[in-house]
Amino acid sequence: MRLRTWIIILTVMTVVVCGVAALTLTGRGARPVAGQDAAIGARTRTPSPARPSPSPVIAVTDAPNGVKAKGAVLADATTGQVLWGRDVNTMRPMASITKVMTALLVLQSGDLSREIRIPKAAVSYAWKYGGETAALYPRDVLTAAELLPALLLASGADAAYTLANAYGPGLTAFVARMNATAARMGMTHTHFTSPDGLPYPTETSTYSTPADLLTLGLAAMRYPAFRSVVDQQFYHLPKGRGHHQYWWDNTSDLIGSYSGAVGIKDGYTDDAGHCLLFEAVRGRRTLIGVVLDSPSSGVAAGAQAAEQMLNWGFRLPRAN
Repeated sequence: MRLRTWIIILTVMTVVVCGVAALTLTGRGARPVAGQDAAIGARTRTPSPARPSPSPVIAVTDAPNGVKAKGAVLADATTGQVLWGRDVNTMRPMASITKVMTALLVLQSGDLSREIRIPKAAVSYAWKYGGETAALYPRDVLTAAELLPALLLASGADAAYTLANAYGPGLTAFVARMNATAARMGMTHTHFTSPDGLPYPTETSTYSTPADLLTLGLAAMRYPAFRSVVDQQFYHLPKGRGHHQYWWDNTSDLIGSYSGAVGIKDGYTDDAGHCLLFEAVRGRRTLIGVVLDSPSSGVAAGAQAAEQMLNWGFRLPRAN
């Protein structure tokens, strides 16, 4: 009788243990991430109530046609849902998209009315490394708010140097802040060696991933002062007390050519290829995306890839 009792007890315990194990293996926590790059789903970030961080790639039956960029991602900017991606966690140089982080640090510091004198070293710096310039005049005095279009539209390395030198203070301290900020934001596959993305000490010293740059773009577009700059085709600063007159055109070919485009920043170096961090609005839907290393088919190669991704994304049915 005792032996039968023990057999019954052991049988019940076996059934319970197996049942718990089965529930654990088939429960919600073990649900696989669908899409082309499941790795993005494993990266945990604290979402913002206003604009959430990227979510796992959803399962789709097709993909944008003709996108030849080596790295790319497209997401719903409102929900953070990633719609499509290619090598979203592969590190690549990002060229002048770097300047978005420079602008973000300036915005986080506050006081955009701060007056900054353009150092002569800013001009020689841009020329030395072959960077784009905003044609800033040494000794001109501009506010931080006035320097943001020089940084983000004209993609001026002289503007990047000026802001980094003022807010570091100095380039070394500012670059350290860029990397610390990236780490706090969960951009664990990103590294900066300059405030502008110029290819030094090597072509690949400053790098990021489509997933990380999506996080950066979402954060920057939370600032009205940032949004009010990056959607402009050009910016005119009349001559004023202490500074010359300036005209700055937006280097992004997406702005003004694609209906609904509202930003954000392009970039190019020989090694990085054509890069673009972009956002566009159609109706009640806002899409944000990244293109890294799009092969050259002309100066607008990054914008052409972005258009193909956006056209595809806006045709998708909205999630309930």
